[in-house]
Amino acid sequence: MKQDKVIFFDTTLRDGEQCPGASMNLRQKLEVARQLEKLGVDVIEAGFPVASEGDFESVSTIARTVKKCRVAGLARCTEKDIRKAAAAVAPAGDRARIHVFLATSPLHREFKLKMSKKEVVAAAVAGVKLAKSLVDDVEFSAEDASRTELDFLAQVVEAVIDAGATTVNLPDTVGFTTPGEYAAMIAYMKKHVRNIGKCILSVHCHNDIGLAVANTLSAVQAGARQVEGTINGIGERAGNVALEEVAMALTTRPEALGFKKGDKPHNLDTREIVRTSRVVSRMSGMVVQRSKAIVGENAFAHSSGIHQHGILAKRETYEVIDPADVGWGVTELPLTKHSGRAAVKARLERLGHTLSEEELTHLFERFKKVGDSKKFVYDDDLASLVNDSLDTHNSVWKMCQIQFLAGSATCPTATVTLERDGKKFTDSAIGNGPVNACFKAIDRITRSKGDLVEFNVHATSCGQDALGEVTVKVKFTGKADQRPISGKGAATDIIEAASRAYLNALNRHLALSKAQA
Repeated sequence: MKQDKVIFFDTTLRDGEQCPGASMNLRQKLEVARQLEKLGVDVIEAGFPVASEGDFESVSTIARTVKKCRVAGLARCTEKDIRKAAAAVAPAGDRARIHVFLATSPLHREFKLKMSKKEVVAAAVAGVKLAKSLVDDVEFSAEDASRTELDFLAQVVEAVIDAGATTVNLPDTVGFTTPGEYAAMIAYMKKHVRNIGKCILSVHCHNDIGLAVANTLSAVQAGARQVEGTINGIGERAGNVALEEVAMALTTRPEALGFKKGDKPHNLDTREIVRTSRVVSRMSGMVVQRSKAIVGENAFAHSSGIHQHGILAKRETYEVIDPADVGWGVTELPLTKHSGRAAVKARLERLGHTLSEEELTHLFERFKKVGDSKKFVYDDDLASLVNDSLDTHNSVWKMCQIQFLAGSATCPTATVTLERDGKKFTDSAIGNGPVNACFKAIDRITRSKGDLVEFNVHATSCGQDALGEVTVKVKFTGKADQRPISGKGAATDIIEAASRAYLNALNRHLALSKAQA
């Protein structure tokens, strides 16, 4: 199966969301999916339908909403998983893909699956055949391929292609391999698998020893034509390969990676990269490192006088990528409290957000309150409010009012009013500071107990009246996911922003607990 361009398979909403604290609700996943469509990814892996009813609903809704990308649902090689995935991706019609996987490495065969080589091949073939009977587009992943014997891996690949797989993925599941080894694995498959021309070879790299991008590019050089990864590289442990980095490596160095001069090696609109990065960061609660390649705040910052002089003389002296090509640009004129609903809606759409009328009404109320407390509302302020509003609009607990008293000679005290199911609850608490007092008051009202693991604050825009955005990670007691939960909150007052972030994390914890019940 000849494929001249690299297919971009985005798993931000599946593998990326498995990153501790990165869980998103359905509305946030839809925002990410819509932006991925604008970016131009070829395939969106929307979730693992059998995992929970919430995951099934997310995959089904995204399959129904997205119109240009293929939509994939993940499934183990079991009938229950595969039929559930088929039902979830059905609304995508001929763009539906079922992605089945089974481990192949000796470690997994012996200790996890307790299956022989023959049993693994039989299960893989049966899974692919069932999926093929339900959809035309079937992908098979040999989990832990990079630690699998090459001759056995080739046997599995050949068998699943005969069974109907049109894409075969060879993941570096634990970030174990090196560029030379990974390229050699791809070359081995191309040489020894009889029917390799009937499928597209795919790679899925993790970043455990920092080689995800290098491994991915080496596989592309060796002939792989699908790349699986996430925006901003989010994912379990050290994360997945960052798709934006792979995209710009291919865009900047196509000839070095095996493509002809002048050819575009992928279908992405790279000008949407920064916007997509920000949407994913805000929706997932995962902050982008300032020095992150391509999308970090410092990616195109030059402080050295020598560098600044060179950039002014000719940009290419110290920049191999034009910032405008990935979406860095001048922010539009800021909005003010006098800006109308239509102006806010239009600006939101340019920022990559599509809100329902009800959601827009909720956000516009927040916008007006912020506009009363600061002169200008910048694009980043508005984007922060979107995330805050989408997270709280359908939450269990909603913030109504907050008051606090603090000072060097005063015992920090906070009074908080929250709303649940139309009823308001008020309580007070003292703490070792105003933030701690607010958190304790929230705990008293909600009868929860959260331990703060991480606390970050930054200004979303310029000026002393900038909107403050607080990101927290909180570990809640209970039977649900014991990993820290991320939360974000925004307000012109940092104490209020912190309280909103904490409440946001609590609501995410409650939603996760309900999904796992």
